Amino acid sequence: MLLPWHKTMEFRGVASEVMNPTPAVYIGFDRREPEATEVARLSLLKTASIKLDVHELREIDLRERGFYDRPYRTEGSQRIDERDGKPFSTDFSFTRFLVPALQDYKGWALYCDSDFLFRADVKELFALADDRYAVMCVKHDHRPKETVKMDQQAQTRYFRKNWSSMILYNCGHPANAALTLDVVNHSRGGHLHAFGWLADELIGGVPETWNWLEGWSSPDLDPKIVHLTRGIPTMAG
Repeated sequence: MLLPWHKTMEFRGVASEVMNPTPAVYIGFDRREPEATEVARLSLLKTASIKLDVHELREIDLRERGFYDRPYRTEGSQRIDERDGKPFSTDFSFTRFLVPALQDYKGWALYCDSDFLFRADVKELFALADDRYAVMCVKHDHRPKETVKMDQQAQTRYFRKNWSSMILYNCGHPANAALTLDVVNHSRGGHLHAFGWLADELIGGVPETWNWLEGWSSPDLDPKIVHLTRGIPTMAG
């Protein structure tokens, strides 16, 4: 089996470094903080030694294209998803799970939230891709003490919190065929963010430096990616 930017090694299913020039990267986009996505994109490109196919996950565009149709209501500044009745924070809370479909369920692709600052070459992250797994991520034990985060949104605790803020998707893995448009548009948010469509053994791990949570991760680590989980500097507390 050929991965999109390298061939698979015969031992342990671990990827080699024979690269395709244009691996795909999808960055979340929220209309309230477009500058966050721009910083993520520019820092990604500045630190990358390889050509990248970069996409912004814009909710309005995905709705127009027929990929996304989840309804929501607004209570003050908080958005509530109408299908599971739970609060959500960003335009890309659910759209991140469309990446395999957007890739036509082929190859590997990286998803990251908008509030990311890349400090290392993403080539190193793609080199960790192991096609034994359907997804790979940092397996955080994130239990924030705050009750409010960016832009006065509710800071909720849930199973596998922040695992889905950076996902290396093996889009062509058979298990990801279950991540259909219907599933993304109708499943509970908790099910999606906990990778509930996958068996545990299909979720691979990468070092915490690839999704270092500001205000939570150890300051002794040297982050390859800084994740500004409590909001970017331009946003209200």
